[in-house]
This record gives sequence, structure tokens and C-alpha cells, in this order.
Amino acid sequence: MKDILTRGLATGVVVGLVSMFSGTAAAIPAGWTCTGNCGTLGADGDVTAAPGGGDYEWVSTDSGAAAGTFTHLGIGSETNGSNLLTGLFSAEAGDSLEFDFNYITSDGSSYIEYAFAQILDDTMTPVDLLFTARTTATPGADTVPGFGLPPIAATMTPGSTPIIAGAPDWSPLGGSSGSCFSTGCGYTDWIHSSYTIADAGNYYLLFGVTNWADTAYDTGMAIAGATVGGDPIDPPGDVPEPGTLLLLGLGLLGLRKSQFGRRA
Repeated sequence: MKDILTRGLATGVVVGLVSMFSGTAAAIPAGWTCTGNCGTLGADGDVTAAPGGGDYEWVSTDSGAAAGTFTHLGIGSETNGSNLLTGLFSAEAGDSLEFDFNYITSDGSSYIEYAFAQILDDTMTPVDLLFTARTTATPGADTVPGFGLPPIAATMTPGSTPIIAGAPDWSPLGGSSGSCFSTGCGYTDWIHSSYTIADAGNYYLLFGVTNWADTAYDTGMAIAGATVGGDPIDPPGDVPEPGTLLLLGLGLLGLRKSQFGRRA
């Protein structure tokens, strides 16, 4: 068994240069980019089709990018993970930014991973943290917002978000599909996120998922129906896409890297 890390968490600012590359599974939408492991699926195991039917996009820590090469919230002890970035889209002040997500994890106990979504401006600077998802060992407790994570800006429906407990069956988890490490593993089912954009401009939407304290027992997230002002988020033809993007993430000053062990 590995050591349990202390709870003393701090936040700072870490700037990382991330080269965006394709995920390892089915294609993501044109104009979207992936760091780590992302793809597109229909109904698969415990994760049903997207609300209203159809496919969804996903990110997974299985075969994810190494620490220091992907964006995360920087609470400390993040190990590997994946990001999915939409194309640049335009929005007017007062537009509603909406999407559905389903958080799925095979981990639990003291090694609980997390997922999140951020809205970024066209310089890749974070504007707001829309949601976080992280389970807890307390039965029936909400998964969103994630415990020990920064406050969120979007509204969730339903308002109660307990985990549906058990070993989740979902192929993007790779070898962790059908596995469960202690209390906290399972999936949320589909949750709707709604956020009002304050200022007109061009934006990106970033989704992320990370392993925490080790790289065992993977975690992922399904995402569907991303719209702004009622229109699907697609890269506009008159906004060029950069080949290499500078991602700004929140990080822990002095990230502890040496206290990871293996599970029995």
C-alpha cells in the first residue's frame, strides 16, 4: 500500500507549454484538440448515450499524458491525465454556455481523482472554473463540486450529485474498467452544466481529468452537447487555430513528487 499524503494543499500559478496531439481512440470533433487520451463513443457499458441520443466525447487518465505536460488544477500530487480543448468559438454577453458530462472513476478511498471544465479566453487565460467532480468516501455525498477543489461558477442540474457506487464498466478506462478501489468508485450519470458568459469575445472550453497520488485505477469523463447561445460549439471559419497552444493552469508551488508508492 502507498503512503497517504497529508491534506495540506496550497495553490499557485504554473504556466506550461503543451503540444496538442491526437488521442488514442475514435476521432474527436474537427477543430478540437487532445492532450493524452480522448475520443468519441456511443453508449458503452455504464455510460449511456448522450442526453437526447447520439455520441459523446471523452477524456481518460488511462494512457494519459505525464505530469507537467497537461493542464490540471494544481492542488498537489497530480500524476498523469488528459485534456480536451474545443475549437475557438465566439459568444455574446449573456449567452448561455451549456453541456452535459458524466464522471466515471474506478478509484476511491484516499486516492480520489478529479475532473473539471474551464472556460478560457482567446489568449488561453482561464476566465472561470465551470465545474469540478471528485468523489468522497462518504456515502451519498455530492460529487460536484469536488471536495478540496476551488469554487465553481456554473449551475448543475440535478443539484444533488452522489456517485452511483460500484466498479464502473466503461471501455475508456482500459484495464481499470470493471475494477474498483475502495469506497468512492462509480459514475455520476449525466449532469447538465449551465453558465452565463459575462463579456462578448472568443473563447475555448477545456475539459480535464487527472490521476491523483498514483497512476493506478483510472478515471474519465464523458462530455456531450456543448453549445453557446443555443448553437453547437464548432470552430468558426474566420478564426485561425494555433498549432501549439500555451495553456495556463493552476498549480501547487513545490509540487511533491516523491511520495508515491504502489498499491498491493
